[in-house]
Amino acid sequence: MMIPRSLTGFDVNAAVGRMLDRPELWWEALGLFVEHFADWESSWRGSVGDDALERKRVHALRSGAVNVGALDLAEVAGTLEAVLLKRAAGQMAEVPAGLRERLQDCFCRTWTVAASARREQEGAWRAQG
Repeated sequence: MMIPRSLTGFDVNAAVGRMLDRPELWWEALGLFVEHFADWESSWRGSVGDDALERKRVHALRSGAVNVGALDLAEVAGTLEAVLLKRAAGQMAEVPAGLRERLQDCFCRTWTVAASARREQEGAWRAQG
């Protein structure tokens, strides 16, 4: 089973390597990422203002992004998660200006790329089928 040579915002080779060099596991994880996070943006936006809930939403996204190799998204989500963790620990920590907008933009780009790659692969599987 083939993996994309290049997928914007993803390190597919590293992700497949963590999955015992089994591309089918990466494709399965990518499909789960696309399905699970399809409505993430609206649920996350609804959680802003509740640090614990927002941290939970952002942590789930960061973990999912790392799993499929979406390292840019994982980094931005990790930055927001770190701020929210500091706040949970009682530290004075402001969310940097523009961080949530960067996360939203990065999420939208990454999810769109993932969904498109998944659709193309499903089409290829059907054609072979």
